[in-house]
Amino acid sequence: MSRFTEEMFTSADSSGRGLVTGEPDAPVRRGWDEIHRLARRMAGALAAAGIGRGHAVGVLAGLPADIAPVCQAIWMRGASITMLHQPTPRTDLALWARDTDTVLTMIDARAVVLGSPFEPAAPLLAERGITVVPAGELAEGPDTDPLPTDESDIALQQLTSGSTGSPKAVRITHDNFFVNAHAMFDRVKFQLEQDVMVSWLPLFHDMGMVGFLSVPMQFGAEVVCVTPLDFLRRPILWAELISKYRGTVTAAPNFAYSLLARRLARAEDGSLDLSCVRYMWNGAEPVDPDTMAALAAAGERFGLRPSALTPVYGMAETTLAVSIPEPDVGQIVDTVDADLLEALGKAVPVPDPETHRGPVRRLPQLGRAVDNLAVRVVDDEHRPLPNRSVGVIEVRGPAVTSGYLTVDGFRPARGAENWLDTGDIGYLTEDDSIVICGRVKDVIIMGGRNIFPTDIERAALRVRGVRPGNAVAVRLDAGQKRESFAVVVESNDYADAELVRRIEHRIVHEVFSAVGARPRSVTVLEPGALPKTSSGKLRRSATAAHLG
Repeated sequence: MSRFTEEMFTSADSSGRGLVTGEPDAPVRRGWDEIHRLARRMAGALAAAGIGRGHAVGVLAGLPADIAPVCQAIWMRGASITMLHQPTPRTDLALWARDTDTVLTMIDARAVVLGSPFEPAAPLLAERGITVVPAGELAEGPDTDPLPTDESDIALQQLTSGSTGSPKAVRITHDNFFVNAHAMFDRVKFQLEQDVMVSWLPLFHDMGMVGFLSVPMQFGAEVVCVTPLDFLRRPILWAELISKYRGTVTAAPNFAYSLLARRLARAEDGSLDLSCVRYMWNGAEPVDPDTMAALAAAGERFGLRPSALTPVYGMAETTLAVSIPEPDVGQIVDTVDADLLEALGKAVPVPDPETHRGPVRRLPQLGRAVDNLAVRVVDDEHRPLPNRSVGVIEVRGPAVTSGYLTVDGFRPARGAENWLDTGDIGYLTEDDSIVICGRVKDVIIMGGRNIFPTDIERAALRVRGVRPGNAVAVRLDAGQKRESFAVVVESNDYADAELVRRIEHRIVHEVFSAVGARPRSVTVLEPGALPKTSSGKLRRSATAAHLG
C-alpha cells in the first residue's frame, strides 16, 4: 500500500474529524470514517464496472459531498482521477463534448463518474461512446477492500489551466501527493485537533482538489467545503463560514480577496468573528499587495489579524505547494528600484520609497520553499544566479511531476539534473524567499526594459469602474522592435460612452504613472467578456481577439 493511501485509510479510523458540506442551506457533516465506509461500497461498484489498478477515470461532479468519497473509491481501486472541466450556462455544449472526448481519449479513460449537477451531460457523453457511471448509483456497490498501490502509481492527472482544444495533464503520483502534503502541513504547523479548513475553491483546480480535499482526507483534518457558485452568489458567505466554524486555514486567488474586502467593509459591526484565522493563503494568480492591505483594513473590525494574510506560490507540477511563509508572518512586501529591475534584472531594495528618486515596484514575498523542494533562479543558459538577480525559477524534488500526458503521448517535465522550468520569472531575497515578477511568455520588452503585465494590470484595476480582477495587459508585436501592449478591462459601465471614455483616459494615466509607458489601446468590455481558463484565470493570449 502506498504511504498516501495507507495514511488516508488509517486517518479514517482514527481522526474523529470530517467534511462539512451543504452550506448555507442544508449543512451536513460526515466523519472521514463514514466517508471511508461509503467509499468502500463505491469501490465495489467501480470494480463491477471494470475499474482496476492503473486505469484512468474522469470525474464530472460539482458537489464536494459527492466528490470526496468518489475520489477515495477510485484510489481504493488503484486508479487515477482526472477532474474534467465543467460546463457553465455559457458553454457551447457541442464544443465542450468534443474537448472532453479529446481529454478522455488522451488519458485513455475507462469511464466517467457523473454527479450532480451535471447528469444532463450523460447523453452527450454516451453519444461519443463514453462509459458513464452515475455517482448516485455507486453507493449500492458491495463493501470492498482496497487494492494494493505503489508510490509510483498515478493518483491524479491534473488538467492544466488552458487545457481546452489541445489538452495537457500533469501526472501526479502517490509519492508526489504524500511528500507535498507533509511539506505543507509541516510548514504551517497544522494541528489536527484545533485547525479547521474552509474552502469554496473548485475541486477541478489543484488548489481545491489537493489543498482542500485530498490533503485533509489524507490526514483526517476538519474541512468545510462549499462550491464556487455559492461563493460568487454571496462572497460574504466565505467569512460567515469562517466565523461559524472557527476556520483557521483558507485560500483563494487575489480577485476573491478583493471581493471579500469590499463585502467586509459593508458588513455590520459584530456580525462576524474572524479572530480564529491563522492563514489566508493568496495564490493561483498574481498577488496584489494593495488588495491584501485593503482586506486587512476591512477585516480589522472583525478581529482578522494582518499576520494571517499570506501570499503563497504553488503549481500543479509540484503537486501544489512551492513556497509558504512561516506562521504569523503575514504579507512582506519587497520594495525595489523599478528601473534597475526592468533594465538590469536586479532587485535592489529601496529602504525609504518616500525619498527615493525614481519609480519603485512593490512585490510580495512568497516565503521560502517548502521542505524537500529545491528552488533556484537561472539565466538563459540555465546558470544559477545570485540572490536578487532576476531570472527563470526552477524547482526540483520528490513532489515534482515527472511530466505531462498530452494528445501526442507522454512529455517529460524535467530537464537536466531533474530541474523543472516553472515558466515564471523572479528572484530570491537574502533569506531565500521567492518573489515572482511575471511569466516568461508574457513579459513586454520596450526600449530594453522588461515590463511585467501584472504591473500594468494592477494600475488599470485602480481605476474606478473597472471590475475587480478583470484587467488584462496584452503583449503586441512580440519580438519586434516596436513591441508594445494593449489593456483590456471589464466594466459594468461598458454601455455608457462617456463613462467608458473616462475609464480609458484614467487607465492610460494610471498605467503610465506605474510603468512609464502608454498602452497602444484601451478596450472596455462588458462583464464576463474576458476569456478565462476553466479555473477562472484570465487568458492574456486569447484576449487579443477582442482588440479592434
